[in-house]
Amino acid sequence: MVIYGVALLAFCMLVGIIFGELLGRLIGIEANIGGIGIAMLLLIFLSNYLKKSFNLGEITERGIHFWSAIYIPIVVAMAAKQNVMGALDGGFVALLAGGIAVSLSFLLIPLLSKLGNK
Repeated sequence: MVIYGVALLAFCMLVGIIFGELLGRLIGIEANIGGIGIAMLLLIFLSNYLKKSFNLGEITERGIHFWSAIYIPIVVAMAAKQNVMGALDGGFVALLAGGIAVSLSFLLIPLLSKLGNK
């Protein structure tokens, strides 16, 4: 069921935030360092472990898969928004560097698609 996916996501998020806060305090920074990344990795590992180790029903597997699949794009979008806001605050050089990185990424698409076809 979808509720199991939500429960797994909530568990991973809480563990990630706790470890991110602890990591920040160990370094001496009053911030969460890597909590979202820890949660994402934990979600990937736990969802794969649950699939392999337990005989979950099809509906349960779909619920876990749905929330695993939806979580990563949302987090990436939130991080991208923060990066854009930081770039706007950082000035012209930050915007130029971001524009160059995006342009180079677009130029690599044909090369990557040729490599993917082989």
